[in-house]
Amino acid sequence: MVSIRRLPEHLVNRIAAGEVVERPASALKELVENAIDAGATRIAIRLANGGIGRIEVVDDGCGMSPADMALALERHATSKLPGDDIDQVATMGFRGEALPSIASVARLTLESRVRGGDGWSRVTDNGALVGDGPAALPPGTRVLVEGLFERVPARRKFLRSGRSEYAACLDAVRRLAMARPDIVFTLEHDGRRVLAALQPEDRPGRVAALTDRNLRENSVAIDMERDGLVLGGVAGLPTFHRGVADHQYLFVNGRPVKDRLLIGAIRGAYAEMMPRDRHAVVALFLDVPADQVDVNVHPAKTEVRFRDPAMVRGLIVSGLRRALDAAGHRVAHRAPEDALALFRAEPAVPGYTDEGLNIAPQAAPSWHESPMPAGLTGMVGGVHDRRPAFFAPPPQARAEPAWAPPPESSAHPLGVARGQVAKTYIVAEADDGLVIVDQHAAHERLVLERMRAALAGGRLAAQALLIPEVVELDEPACDRLEGRAGELAELGLELERFGPRAMLVRATPALLGRGDPAGLVRDLADELAAYDEALSLRERLDAVAGTMACHGSVRAGRVLSVAEMNALLREMEATPHSGQCNHGRPTWVKLDLKDVEKLFGRR
Repeated sequence: MVSIRRLPEHLVNRIAAGEVVERPASALKELVENAIDAGATRIAIRLANGGIGRIEVVDDGCGMSPADMALALERHATSKLPGDDIDQVATMGFRGEALPSIASVARLTLESRVRGGDGWSRVTDNGALVGDGPAALPPGTRVLVEGLFERVPARRKFLRSGRSEYAACLDAVRRLAMARPDIVFTLEHDGRRVLAALQPEDRPGRVAALTDRNLRENSVAIDMERDGLVLGGVAGLPTFHRGVADHQYLFVNGRPVKDRLLIGAIRGAYAEMMPRDRHAVVALFLDVPADQVDVNVHPAKTEVRFRDPAMVRGLIVSGLRRALDAAGHRVAHRAPEDALALFRAEPAVPGYTDEGLNIAPQAAPSWHESPMPAGLTGMVGGVHDRRPAFFAPPPQARAEPAWAPPPESSAHPLGVARGQVAKTYIVAEADDGLVIVDQHAAHERLVLERMRAALAGGRLAAQALLIPEVVELDEPACDRLEGRAGELAELGLELERFGPRAMLVRATPALLGRGDPAGLVRDLADELAAYDEALSLRERLDAVAGTMACHGSVRAGRVLSVAEMNALLREMEATPHSGQCNHGRPTWVKLDLKDVEKLFGRR
């Protein structure tokens, strides 16, 4: 038999490094977190070749003594757990694995100085100490990592290109900079300044500076507290979205995390307000009591586990919904810049100059051939006009009698209706420009919100099945459904246990019509396993309500009176989420007055 032996220290560190240091971004994240825990007010980061060649982090924190530096390079040695209670972690790091793990797979230079003391340097090359002595530096700490994974070819070959690794490093720095808007961050890559001294500012300002400057004007603030949990941050309007979910930033007790429960809550909060292939722009900061969350799940510390995940999800969904409801009819859409180019100026008359008219017979445009009405040719203002005469055809639109003077546009954000284009789009005049409304999309949202208000009145109607349907599931799934049978009955779904591995469906929600009861129950079982909440049923009810609203709304191609158009505009101003239809498309856009002036050369 092969005898059991204790692994050497350098091999233990390399195994640990495989969990902690996955790529340059992982090492950079650990070093910046150490700087934050040291109380730094300024953190400077320099990278070379995406961090593969060089990572340097300099801070002005508390610094370390030579003895503490030696301990910092040993595994499971940390200053961040003053006691033995690992459930009360209040710092970014706490395991004491980062520095020795990095030092075991790279050349690490650690320099530090406490205030009032002398600086010291300690150099480790792939786990072996190669230098130890005095160093000249201001109070704080400087960590230099060079040649990451150079002597671990099995790990080195799995690294991506320098550009890809740099993108991951930049994302890590952005998340940490958002978490601490009170710290000044600078980032250089290959000698080029990427983040230029982000100064301390409020949280929305820091988030906008790191994502999109337009976010500040196209977002709502979130501030909600429930049962000791505090949710803050900013959320982009439903019409301010992106094609990928790379602008969703989640923080738990100031720690950047990537949690599918939180991501699912964001998706649920924006349901029916955003196209399915688009993603919201949000930065959520969740403060949870230390005994309600477990951050000791993975060495990378990007995963957390909540004691009551249903309450956390409910807080996020309701917090986002409440903030978006307060936004009312606001949208982030305006006429795109390239749309202005679609407006063509009146073409110049060929051959016409200020000195006179010089038109060849064959060059006369066809739209000059309409005869002028008698009495309007030859003389304009008593002066003989040598320019070609134009004949304007009579207007084709309706003209309604004005029984009452039109309302003032300044009293309404969406303006006053002035007409209808293509029997589909309402043109309104606002104080600061023109508003164009898609009548079908807008009314679709209004009808849906009315239906939701009616559904909130009480228990939903159930449609009994003539022949109850048996759905076979595994035993844990049946247990979860049986435990939630009372709540599901309030939503119109009546279930009974039918043996250890089957459920009997006796009734389904009447709004779902002739659906697929077996598929619905299976989806519910999966959702309960993931989030312990009956989300699929609610989402399906919303989808059905959205479809009914679509068929019951004003159709494109219907002629509306001026009174109907104005009534639609006024209801949009009073209805939340009216800026987007049930499918997430915008219901109105605005052409600013300054853009109209540009079209006519006034600007």
